[in-house]
Amino acid sequence: MVIFDFDGTLADSAAWMIKAVNPMAQRFGFKTVTDEEIDMLRGRGTREVIRYLGISPWKLPMIARHGKKLMAAECESIPLFPETAGMLRTLHEAGLRLAVVSSNSEGTIRAVLGPELSGLISQFSCGASLFGKARKFRKVTSGAARDRVICIGDETRDIEAARALGLASGAVTWGAAKRAILAEHGPTIVFESPSEIISHLVASRAASGGD
Repeated sequence: MVIFDFDGTLADSAAWMIKAVNPMAQRFGFKTVTDEEIDMLRGRGTREVIRYLGISPWKLPMIARHGKKLMAAECESIPLFPETAGMLRTLHEAGLRLAVVSSNSEGTIRAVLGPELSGLISQFSCGASLFGKARKFRKVTSGAARDRVICIGDETRDIEAARALGLASGAVTWGAAKRAILAEHGPTIVFESPSEIISHLVASRAASGGD
């Protein structure tokens, strides 16, 4: 089983998020940021980013709900990364079971993926709280052998959530966090491109003899 994060892993939502962050900061009373600060924050862990922005923990659910609502209204402007479609098709054709666990809404994710690619996903577990992915991973992997699951995402919290359940983690370098900060958090493997995900997972499945 391959569990993917969505934003920053399958979908290139960075431009939308950068555009949205300062209006949300003004609405919810946290620090606005410059382009230079945004680049700097990519080199920090999720908790450190929250502290830097001065976001009160009790505001996180409200901010998340507002962000999901805005993104749902503008989802047509959010593209998939160029290699996402081919990667999902190849993994599915190789017999791997695909799932998506995300803080985003299932409706938005399905809209961005489109009907064909959404049909390749066996499970969606969406609406996770910022640090609630471990619970979603547990739900999605119920009944699965843990040594045959990998959780792939672009943030340090994805690595932490997978580790909490004893699951392998794959960190992608094309999303929110820089390679160095991802490596510091000790993922099982770092992926530099979707083609690396394909070659690693298809080879691993072949070596294990499939199902």
